Amino acid sequence: MDPLLNAVTKLVALVSPSKIEAIASRLRGTHPSDGEQNLQEVVGTPAARSALGAVMMAWRDTALTGDILAGMLLGAAHTRQQTQRDHNVELVWTGPTTPFVATRRTDQVLLDLIRQAKREVFIVSFVAYDVPSVVAALNDAIDRGVDTRILVEASLTQGGSLLVDPVATMRNAVPSARLYVWTDRPHPFTNGRVHAKVAVADSTIAFLTSANLTGHALEKNMEAGVLLTGGSTPSNLRDHMFALIETKVIRST
Repeated sequence: MDPLLNAVTKLVALVSPSKIEAIASRLRGTHPSDGEQNLQEVVGTPAARSALGAVMMAWRDTALTGDILAGMLLGAAHTRQQTQRDHNVELVWTGPTTPFVATRRTDQVLLDLIRQAKREVFIVSFVAYDVPSVVAALNDAIDRGVDTRILVEASLTQGGSLLVDPVATMRNAVPSARLYVWTDRPHPFTNGRVHAKVAVADSTIAFLTSANLTGHALEKNMEAGVLLTGGSTPSNLRDHMFALIETKVIRST
């Protein structure tokens, strides 16, 4: 059964749900010995035809009816659709684009994440300045009652590494946000830096990116990231950030 299950899984990953339904319809009432029931005309790409051929070959090694195989295909397709709805991963890119791959811009994704937040948003960046659209979105979120927290690298005078002071910048820009720094860095983290660039909202959406919270990073630099919607990663990231607060690894300022 495993070869057939594996073949079914590969096929539903390559073929749209509507085509899976068409294949399942033609399989009902058939048996492995009946051949491929003109199924190849349903799929259009060489990869899909190869995957369909693998399903038919694996089916011939079983005693299952076409009705059972049709049910397997429909069940696998439904599960894949549900998984995609519950856990989606998107490529995020700032910089030169091409007409061949669709991507979303870093600033658009970050703004959407903040605007969608209903309960809380936590942003981590090395530096932060020259981001008026993000500042406006954060202040709007606070006005909606969203618990807004920001972790940045501290200035030299605060025990960090920067000549500029991101804490002061964000305090002036987003006065009601809770601000954090990482200055107590015991071995092996001596001389470490807040180099993560992440944002998480409501434990359901997480954005991991190479971009700092700066105008150039969000709009001009070549930056890459991923947006994760659903699944366990957003909630794990949120819980980790709050655990760093609770264990006093990072401190409010």
